[in-house]
Amino acid sequence: MDWNSNVRPETMERITTKAQAEAYIDELVEFTRKQVGDKKVLLALSGGVDSSVVAALLIRAIGKQLVCVHVNHGLMRKGESENVIEVFKNQLDANLIYIDATDRFLDKLKDVAEPERKRKIIGGEFIEVFNEEALKLEGIKFLAQGTIYPDILESDGVKAHHNVGGLPEEMDLQLVEPVKLLYKDEVRLVGSALGLPDEMVYRQPFPGPGLGVRCLGAITRDRLHALREADAILREEFDKNGLAGKVWQYFIAVPDVKSVGVKDSKRYEGWPAIIRAVNTKDAMTATIEEIPYPILHHITDRITHEVDGINRVLLDLTPKPIGTIEWE
Repeated sequence: MDWNSNVRPETMERITTKAQAEAYIDELVEFTRKQVGDKKVLLALSGGVDSSVVAALLIRAIGKQLVCVHVNHGLMRKGESENVIEVFKNQLDANLIYIDATDRFLDKLKDVAEPERKRKIIGGEFIEVFNEEALKLEGIKFLAQGTIYPDILESDGVKAHHNVGGLPEEMDLQLVEPVKLLYKDEVRLVGSALGLPDEMVYRQPFPGPGLGVRCLGAITRDRLHALREADAILREEFDKNGLAGKVWQYFIAVPDVKSVGVKDSKRYEGWPAIIRAVNTKDAMTATIEEIPYPILHHITDRITHEVDGINRVLLDLTPKPIGTIEWE
C-alpha cells in the first residue's frame, strides 16, 4: 500500500471489523516508524475524532516523539479546550502544549464575511501558530494532520480546509497523515481498536475552522458567544433524550440576521438559532434525522430564554445533496 498517496486504491477494503482496524494500525505504526525515525512530530490536537485518533496512533508508534499542540482559537464549543486538557494531558499523559490564541484569531477575522476567506484565514493562522511553535522546539521535522478521505475529495473547489495542503514553503516540515485514506466510520473503528474511550471516538465531528463556519457571515464576539451557549444547550438536550447516539452530527448555526421578537413584554431584535441534525456514513451524502416535536419545543424554550441575543429557533430540513452538512 502506498500510504503517501492521496488516492484510495480500489482494492482497499472498507474497515468494518476490529480485526481489520488492528491490521490497519499495525501497518500504519510500522510505516510511521520508518517515516519518522528518531525525529519529533508536531500535531494539531483539536480534541475531535480525527486528531484524537491520529494522536493515539502516533503515540503507539513513536511515543514522546509526538508533541501535541492544542490551540484555543476562540472558536471551540463550550468547555472543549478544558476537556482536551483533562483527557489528553491529565489522563493520557500526552506531551501537550496549550496555546490560547483567541484574540489573535478573532482580530484577524474581524469584518470578514466571505466563508472561504474565513476558512483560509483560520487555516493560515493555524499554520503560523504551529510554525512558531516548531521554531521553539528542537528536532521537529514532521507535521501530523487529521486529514480524512472526504477532506481530500472535497478539497478541489468545494471547500478550503486547513487539513489539506496550504503549508508555506518556509515551513520545513513533512506531513504525517495516518488516516487520510479512511472515511469517518473507519476512523472511529480504528480509534476503538486503539483503546480510546467511546465518548472520544464517537463524539461529533467538528470542522477545523470550528464555530467560525457556524457563526455565519462576519464573526462578532457577542454572536459567537450566543452560538456557543445555544449549541451547548442543543448538545445537552440530545444527550439527555438519547439522541446523541442516533444522530451523526448535530449543531447550531447562527446567521448575521436579526428579526423582531418579544421579551419581558417589550419588542427586541435577536438572531435565529438554526438546528442542523444529519446522519451519514461517509460525509459525502447525508439524510435528515427526525427530532420529536416535544424535544424541539423544549430546546426552543431553553435557547430563547437562556441565551441572550437569540429570539427564534429554526430547523434545517435539507439533505446532502443539495445542501452541504455545514452551512459555510
